[in-house]
Order: sequence, then C-alpha cells, then structure tokens
Amino acid sequence: MSVELPLWRALTGYRILTLVYTLCLVGLSYQNYEHPLGAAAYMGALTVWMVLTWRRTTSAERCTRHFLLADLGFAVGGILLTPLVDTHARIMDGAPTLPSIWTAGAVLGFAIKGGWRWAAVASSAVAVANLVERQELARDTIHNVVLVWVASVAIGYVVEVARASERTLARALQIEAATRERERLARDIHDSVLQVLAMVQRRGAAIGGEAAELGRMAGEQEVALRTLVAGGLVSPPRAAAATVPHPAGEGAADDAVAAAPAAPAAPAPEPAGDGPCDVRALLAPFAGAGVTFSEPGAPVELPAAAAAELAAAVSAALDNVRVHAGDGARAWILVEDEPRAVIVTVRDDGPGIPEGRLADAEREGRLGVALSIRGRLRDLGGAAEWVSVPGQGTEVELTVPKGTAPEGGRRGKARA
Repeated sequence: MSVELPLWRALTGYRILTLVYTLCLVGLSYQNYEHPLGAAAYMGALTVWMVLTWRRTTSAERCTRHFLLADLGFAVGGILLTPLVDTHARIMDGAPTLPSIWTAGAVLGFAIKGGWRWAAVASSAVAVANLVERQELARDTIHNVVLVWVASVAIGYVVEVARASERTLARALQIEAATRERERLARDIHDSVLQVLAMVQRRGAAIGGEAAELGRMAGEQEVALRTLVAGGLVSPPRAAAATVPHPAGEGAADDAVAAAPAAPAAPAPEPAGDGPCDVRALLAPFAGAGVTFSEPGAPVELPAAAAAELAAAVSAALDNVRVHAGDGARAWILVEDEPRAVIVTVRDDGPGIPEGRLADAEREGRLGVALSIRGRLRDLGGAAEWVSVPGQGTEVELTVPKGTAPEGGRRGKARA
C-alpha cells in the first residue's frame, strides 16, 4: 500500500468531520447573523459540494488540480462572504468565518497532492482572505493564519520525503530481486558449466598435444564466464592468468589445483513432491570411502525445496574438500536436528584455509563459497560459518531454519 493512501483517507475523514462541525457551529449562531439566510445558503452549497466531491480526496488520481482549485475557491469565497452575512461586531470579537476549520482541508489537499510549495501557495491565499475579512492585523487572525501556513507546509514537506523514501525503497527492492536472480543463475553456472570447463582444462594439460590447446581454450572461456557471472556481485578477477596452464616447474601444480575444481560429485537424489523431506535421505549418498556420515535416529524433515538446496550446499562443501584438501583427505558430515533449525556440519582433516583466502577467492570471481554455499543458505534464511585452523582442517556449519523454502520456489535441479 502506498504511503499516500492513509493520508488521503485521513483528509477525506477530516473534511467530513469538519463539515459536520461547521454546520453545527452555524446552526447554533444562526440567529446572530445579520443575514442568516445568506449563511444558510452558503452552508447548503458547501454541503452539496461535499456530497458530490467527497470521493475526490480518496486518492491522488481522483484529486485533480481543477478540483483543488475549486475546493479552495469554496473556502476562500466563504471567508470573503462572511462580512456580508455577519455583523461587524461579531467579526471584531473573533467570530469564526463561514467555512471555519473546514478551510484547512482545502489547503491540506494541496499539501498532499503537490508538496510544500503547493501548500504554501494555498495557505497564502487563505491568509490573504482572512486578513481581508477581518480588515485588521488582529492577534487571533495572525495566529490562525500562521498555524494553517506552518501546518500545511510541514505536511507537504513530510509527504515529499515519504514519496522519495517510497521510490528509494521500490528501487532497492528491484535491485535486491535482480541481484538474487543473478546470484541464482551464477550459482547454477558455477555448479555445472564452470566445473566442466575447469576439468577440461586440467585434463587437457595432463594429456598434452592437441588436448592441451583445447584445455587452454577451455581455461580462457572459464575466465570469461567467471568474469561475466561475477559482474555486479564481486569485483572483476585481478588476473586472468590464474586459470591458464602453467609451464612445468615449481608451483605449477598448486596453481592448477587452485584454478580447477575436481570432477563434480554425484548429485543427491531429488526429493519427491513438495512436502516434507528427510534430509538424511539426500545426504546419505555422499558417504563413501573418504566421507563419514553421521545422522540422528529419527527423520530430519525440511520442506523439499529447502532440503534440496541444503544438499547442494553440502555437495559444494565436499567439492572444496576434494579440491583443496587433496585426494587423501577425509571428511565428516554430521546432521543435527534442533527444535528450530537443522544444522549440518562438514569437517575435513586437510591443511585448512589461510586467513583471507575466502575473500580473495570471491574478489577473483571464484564464487563456490559465495554462491553455491553461502548464497544458498542465505536464500533459505539460514547461515554458513567457516572455522579453519591452518594444519588442522576446516569445518563448515550450515544452518537452515525449519519451515523455510528458497525464494521463488524450487530453483532447478541441485548440482555440485
């Protein structure tokens, strides 16, 4: 709902209530007017005007400039008509004008529609009409004029600020939605295309000959694709040479491992349907000679889409173990079923992650951790935390609140 809608509703209510008050005020003083029939005629015309136009102030689209000018004309006309129907003594004693406080509704319409500048013009017109009606700079008249002017200008300014805030919020929501969709696409690309290109590069360099040229081309395409999917998410890669095969020599093997992930692991089975899914069934296939899987004795249920995303994040974490910890490293998967969340811990006995390495990888466009793991958990409303001690391995704790599902529903087959 627009921030302006409550203001228009409040203005409509104000106009109706102040009309009733003004009718009562004129009715109680009817015998005191010099020409009571003139006062009654004006109040009748004002009532008819309100009946015909009350819906005009329910929205910005209905409240046109022509209506605002006509409404202000009724208010100013009533003020200027007061000396013709009321006695000079009553006016000098501070008797209210014919439209009384209903006049403020006409000015507030300008404030809500056009901001403080429109409000200043409308309130100035009312001020001039009040001074003409009173024919002197009386204290109560000046007080009322200043009150209407300040209140209308302040409300107009608040309306302008509210509109600017609403536009900023709408733009921020659009950017957030576009960023999340871009991250989802980048995550899917990382889980499939980038890993295949890296594998082709590594195998081509190992085979040599024409295959080495194919591997080199695959490496170039991997760099270009990483730069494309990283655009708008992280800074561009600092050096494209990180994934180009190095000549044989010291350090070449380490660079190749950092640039090219191992072959993707077998995907976890897809959950059937959209109902609750046992997380254990999706994580059990990851167990093997180098991976130990520990689970509770009872089912650990999450919505099917959330469970699949969690399994994909675990698969990405195991890929990182295979790439960075070496073929001889062992990994342990522990599933914990807490009252409000499911926690999956992936631990390995590798060399650990040097301090600042994850941030460097993200800046270089290597989005395995940023998107395949952390991005998935963020979309589920959860979190991913890393604890790594050099020489003692790495531990990744994945937390998913119960009852969650990825934004936008199921987001394709999870691959790692």
